[in-house]
Amino acid sequence: MSILIDFGRDTEFSFERRLRGYVGAVARAVGVGLESCTLDAGTPAAAYIALDWRLSRFPGHDLALVWDEVHGWAAAIEDTTGATALCYLGGEVLPEPRAVVRFLAAVRADDPDAGTLEAPALREAGDHERLLAMVPTGRS
Repeated sequence: MSILIDFGRDTEFSFERRLRGYVGAVARAVGVGLESCTLDAGTPAAAYIALDWRLSRFPGHDLALVWDEVHGWAAAIEDTTGATALCYLGGEVLPEPRAVVRFLAAVRADDPDAGTLEAPALREAGDHERLLAMVPTGRS
């Protein structure tokens, strides 16, 4: 007698794996490697991408991209207390990497329309099964 039991997929494992792939695609798109990235797949899920650039208006601070599952991507500056968001991309919580590249280019160009100053609430934290379905699968 043979019994097949469907345990279902491990949502958190799948989510972390897909999110890691997505953050890696964004990192590659902005010109850095995975060594510049950190990822927290907990709730709220978050990511950090260190960049090799500084903004002229903040010459003593490194620039980074930060992401969380509630607010999406933001450009941030680093100081001794951590990362401080300058502006948020808005729109989608998981936009295609090309959209993040355009956002970062606008931030670096000091474009006043680069993003929004207030953190958008794009979704509630949690429900990674639903967020997993939103992670882009194609490479950009």
